[in-house]
Amino acid sequence: MKKQLFSIFTILFVMTACGNTNEAPSEENVSDENQANGQNEQQTEELEEIAMVLDWTPNTNHTGLYVAQAEGYFEEEGLDVEISLPGESGADQVVASGQSDFGISAQETITEARIQDIPIVSIAAVIQHNTSGFASPADKNITSPADYAGKTYGGWGAPVEEAVIDSLMRQEDADVEDLEIVNMGNTDFFTAIERDVDFAWIYYAWDGVQAELRDIDLNMQYLTDYSEDLDYYTPVITTNESMIEENPETVEAFMAAVSKGYEYAIENPEEAADILIEAVPDLDAELVQASQAWLSPKYQDDAEKWGIQDQEIWENYSNWMYENELIETELDAENAFTNDFLPKN
Repeated sequence: MKKQLFSIFTILFVMTACGNTNEAPSEENVSDENQANGQNEQQTEELEEIAMVLDWTPNTNHTGLYVAQAEGYFEEEGLDVEISLPGESGADQVVASGQSDFGISAQETITEARIQDIPIVSIAAVIQHNTSGFASPADKNITSPADYAGKTYGGWGAPVEEAVIDSLMRQEDADVEDLEIVNMGNTDFFTAIERDVDFAWIYYAWDGVQAELRDIDLNMQYLTDYSEDLDYYTPVITTNESMIEENPETVEAFMAAVSKGYEYAIENPEEAADILIEAVPDLDAELVQASQAWLSPKYQDDAEKWGIQDQEIWENYSNWMYENELIETELDAENAFTNDFLPKN
């Protein structure tokens, strides 16, 4: 509409300046203008609506998605992407059922889902190496898994927690039975450690960086320091088998835009953080900037390109889960993930 008004005002100005108010605009000019407007409307109508569900509240794990949205990368691929928060059912179920086209998850939950024949597939690793571990205030003097004995661990009630702690403690001849495990529910890490919890499982990029900003000294035992099997992909981007089979071009277009978003965040952490802050103004801006600076180099890390996944990583962790009786059967790792939709260049 603005373009049409501008064209009319321009024609009137030219006609008045030339002293010729009897001459109407040529049919050719009107035709060209209508054609241009029609093309613009058609381009808008042709954008494919896509649903993307997060695994948690927005944070720097998700920055590349918000960059792709803000910088027009989705639109360039013909997509109109809506990013939403997970409901009570969780992101995996929403994606597996087809209620959302894409989602955020983690290798451990995808493994469990695949064992149960839930048709969800990982299509990119957001971060190449596991950045999580067990954190405690320095004054708790927990410097190794052996020190967990006699302490209280705050978790969320998943069987994998005790299995991971047990595997770490056994390496140092300690017994998980000497540990008290409590369910923190929705209590945040900082509230829990001030109340009745000695240590908890955190992602350093968020809670660890936040501790730095609060001048809280932490001791960390990163999972990757104790076992290669625990260096799994978390988080990952997912879709379902139906999307892959029926709409592979859409999956490829989505991943082209997302890849550009994370590459931007790798190269421009400060600007990428600003984009996330603008998209989600309720976030702590100082935390987002500090977290992004810490995490951006870890998105791709030592991989040949962002997002790529290694079958050996999937096999190592699923074998660990099977050996620790967290899954009933061995995983068909080859069908649990794919690199096929990552940009070829």
